[in-house]
Amino acid sequence: MSGDSPEGTTISSRRSTVRVVVLGDHATGKSSLITAAASDTFPENVLPVLPVTHLPADYFPDGIPVTIIDTPSSLEDKGKVEEELKLADAIVLTYACDQPETLTRLQNFWLPEIRRLKVKIPVIVVGCKLDLRDEHYPINLELVMGPIMQQFREIETCIECSAANLVQVTEVFYYAQKTVLHPTAPLFDQESQTLQPRCIRALKRIFLLCDHDMDSALNDDELNEFQVRCFNAPLQPSEIVDVKRVVQEKVPEGVNRLGLTLKGFLYLHALFIEKGRLETTWTVLREFGYNDDLELEKENLPVPSEKAPDQSVELTSEAVDFLKGIFRLFDSNKDGALQDSELDEMFSTAPESPWNEAPYKDSVERTELGDLTLSGFLSQWDLMTLIDPPQSLAYLIYLGYTGDPATAFCVTRKRSLDFKKQHTQRHVFQCFVFGPKNSGKSALLTSFVGRPFQSKYNLTSDQCYTVNTVDQLGGTKKTLILHEIQEDDVKELLSSKESLAACDVAVFLYDSSDEHSLKRASELLMDVAMKGEDSEYAVPCLLVAAKDDLHPYPTSLKDSEMICLTMKIDAPIRMSVKEKDTNDAFLRIVNAAERCHLSVPETEHGRNKKHYQQLVNRSLVIASVGAAVAVVAFAAYRAYALRKSNSAS
Repeated sequence: MSGDSPEGTTISSRRSTVRVVVLGDHATGKSSLITAAASDTFPENVLPVLPVTHLPADYFPDGIPVTIIDTPSSLEDKGKVEEELKLADAIVLTYACDQPETLTRLQNFWLPEIRRLKVKIPVIVVGCKLDLRDEHYPINLELVMGPIMQQFREIETCIECSAANLVQVTEVFYYAQKTVLHPTAPLFDQESQTLQPRCIRALKRIFLLCDHDMDSALNDDELNEFQVRCFNAPLQPSEIVDVKRVVQEKVPEGVNRLGLTLKGFLYLHALFIEKGRLETTWTVLREFGYNDDLELEKENLPVPSEKAPDQSVELTSEAVDFLKGIFRLFDSNKDGALQDSELDEMFSTAPESPWNEAPYKDSVERTELGDLTLSGFLSQWDLMTLIDPPQSLAYLIYLGYTGDPATAFCVTRKRSLDFKKQHTQRHVFQCFVFGPKNSGKSALLTSFVGRPFQSKYNLTSDQCYTVNTVDQLGGTKKTLILHEIQEDDVKELLSSKESLAACDVAVFLYDSSDEHSLKRASELLMDVAMKGEDSEYAVPCLLVAAKDDLHPYPTSLKDSEMICLTMKIDAPIRMSVKEKDTNDAFLRIVNAAERCHLSVPETEHGRNKKHYQQLVNRSLVIASVGAAVAVVAFAAYRAYALRKSNSAS
């Protein structure tokens, strides 16, 4: 495998320029360095701070121009320097080789200052005025800079130069550009001298995509196809022999009788990086769609973007069939469930497992052994597709989805149109779960995924979801996503006009033994109902009397039924998670979401608004009828006048 990219094929060209800020103490040679790089001559007289300097595209192998920003060293200009740093892609940090104290200042002032500003970009440390260093006091740059680079990992490289003698001047900005276009940190851990985990995962995916016959090795034809795709040039037979020989000498298991194995493929890239040829690995990664974070560029994925707020995204049957096949492939013991180790192997070609953190962690039902069934697996994908379609599509591709990405998703019909048609075509419903503190929201969510009742629940985050399938009469299944809304977050949620657009149905829990809990739940119901009436994203709502195992307060039943009657929604659903009596609550939630035109609460505000609109519409009808009568009368009058005029003549 050759790392020689033909001119113009490097895929870092998405950038239009690289912006480099030159920073350092006064009189360390910043301006002279920039002038010498731009003019290839040493300036006798130089301005204290240069205007913006441009190095053209043909100055660099990658064909990307560099914009250089000179900076003053005075404290008065500190604010301006900070603004420039926030716009920069890389920093050239200078010291003077004839002034050792300026090197000390890098460690004690400049590098900590860059960190304080939270500027996370690569730093090139440059020793200027190399020609003025006392030759009787030579220094070993590696020994001096080693400890500093250990402390400040943002330093990519160190170099010394002389603007007066034009020694290594052009190399300074070449390295600065290279650290931006081909950064080391995402690919390689300098301390352990190993490939980074994300780099290994990305290269593994690329290897598997190129292994067309799926024999766990790249044969000569596959190697050549890979080479042509990435570098626009085939490998000669002798070059393939040389590649395999180099690998086999260092990693015997990197080559077998079938070709280059994954271990050999990874070794080659580690070798390129160790030799400073990072552009080779980056060319490969970018050809396969990776960005600097070693993720697929989500902006380039064909995720449906033009959709109304009350439309949602679901997996197509084609994507579901693919996921079922992936599930069977990684279910190595064929027990119908995936162990954590099998899930880890499944996602070994992705940057990491997407389900180890909120909001996906603990969001689905698992077996008694903690394994993930096919139903739970598909439910997890439904959740990810609903709340983060770009991530869902990216992970489908990480797993090897080779169909047209545009066919993986479908966009549902507008919920407002479903309301008019009194029917929905959706297969996945999102339910917002409202309620005061200690009303049983967390217990409801955890019971939905089969976890046992707890007497005490920790306060959940604002991104708490559980998801499962719900069996309907007739054998059909729907996916229901419960999204817990904390009481303290309701006001902020409802401050957005489109806050209820993503909600298919809302439930309001209250502790049936606590009169205040019902009162607060009814207030939340009123707030949501009014928001729905004002925003035109009205949602069906259900009142849920939780903790039915406790003694209800005396007028609980009467009060709750009166609330439902007043707001024209179904009677309260009484349930007890502790007693495992859910009273078909989840089926009733799905039914309410499907019959989206029913159980929509009405407030006095909404009724007055509807009545006013009816009056306006009636007035418009009367006005239009009156106008039509006037037009007819005018036409009749004109006809009469015309006849009279004709008879007179």
